[in-house]
Amino acid sequence: MVDERLPGAPDPEDRDQIVVHADLDCFYAACERLREPALEEEPVVVGMGYEPGDLSRVEDADDGEPAAHYRPVDMEFYGAVGEEVRAVLRDCADVVRTVSIDEAYLDVTDRTDWDVVEGFARHLKQRVEREVGVTLSVGVAPTMSAAKVASDHDKPDGLVVVPPGSVREFLAPLPVESVHGVGPVRARRLRESGIETAGDLAETPPSEVADRFGERGRAIARRARGHDDRTVTPRGRPKSLSRESAFPEAVEDPAPKRERVRTLARAVAERARREGAVYRTVGVKAVEPPFDVSTRERSLAGAVSDADLVEEVALDLFAEFADEEVRKVGVRVSNLGFPDGEQARLDGFDGPNTESGATRRVRGVGDGGRSESVGDRSEPGRISRSRRSRTAATRCRCPAARGRGSRGAPRARAARPGRRTASSAGRTVRRRWCRG
Repeated sequence: MVDERLPGAPDPEDRDQIVVHADLDCFYAACERLREPALEEEPVVVGMGYEPGDLSRVEDADDGEPAAHYRPVDMEFYGAVGEEVRAVLRDCADVVRTVSIDEAYLDVTDRTDWDVVEGFARHLKQRVEREVGVTLSVGVAPTMSAAKVASDHDKPDGLVVVPPGSVREFLAPLPVESVHGVGPVRARRLRESGIETAGDLAETPPSEVADRFGERGRAIARRARGHDDRTVTPRGRPKSLSRESAFPEAVEDPAPKRERVRTLARAVAERARREGAVYRTVGVKAVEPPFDVSTRERSLAGAVSDADLVEEVALDLFAEFADEEVRKVGVRVSNLGFPDGEQARLDGFDGPNTESGATRRVRGVGDGGRSESVGDRSEPGRISRSRRSRTAATRCRCPAARGRGSRGAPRARAARPGRRTASSAGRTVRRRWCRG
């Protein structure tokens, strides 16, 4: 077996793991620039629900921002670009855990060492940009949670290394929501207790945080102190897929709740499609103040892969909570299957679509089953909803600032005393790191 470690790197059994979190910068917009090089220096907005082929340039009159180019979501293309990136990552690491289409964790403990890991990470970034054409922000740390925070610390095109023993110091001045696992709602509740920063959280006894947030509170307190026992492991096939979203305050108005359920349903269906999964059950979750959790599920007549159906069933199930105060909503698909070969047939349909419509059989909980007639998706002039993204618009200009800081000034990095520069390290050991 070929030793792919760096020359002279120590090999003790008990040493700090080296975790890399790789996060693609404004990925959808970067893919559009990759497809249309003329957009390289232009602002791009993806996900506004515009018709395919609408290449309009719209003046942002309200905020005085420069005109932007709007593009509809093209998940097939983005998925293909993402797979090219993952191929490079797999070539440079022993273990890769893909988190989403645009981010992944890498365990590179056996490929490099802390003295030269900055050069390793720079080499990884250069390979992705050279071979795929998109930029990557990278965080390196001895824990998964710290690596994720580090990758977000210097975007776009960033590289931040947090050595062993420095995680707590690195996190301390950051806002408390920077701690992995602290979302907007939990951050607000922590601030109400006087905990503003990660350092404040680290100084709070874990038992006090656990009293307020349960075991999840104990976990975030440990992460604020730099402790995270998780290791990078490849993802197995999930048994269910879900997405949840919290409102800043409890919401009673049905409209925003329905829109949030609709968005989550689309996101869950899209993730299932990327995973190659079909599902037999759709469920929703509603959290009412103070923390009353209710769930509803409906089994389908067969395994399907159908974003429209997930949205339809989720909205129907959530109708029960339309007039209730809700602080958090979720959508879930379960009873997953992973058919091999060609794209899964939509077994939830009794037969193929026709011009007169298709009949979908849905077995509801306690209703004995019912049939629903739906219009033909191939009606002339109709754009299927799967091509009209309801995702909130994302404005991205980061590729125009490659190699620059947030204000456009060239980014300078001071060399650490006693360490080889990243560029020399990268040239010296490149072939040891990966086969690129």
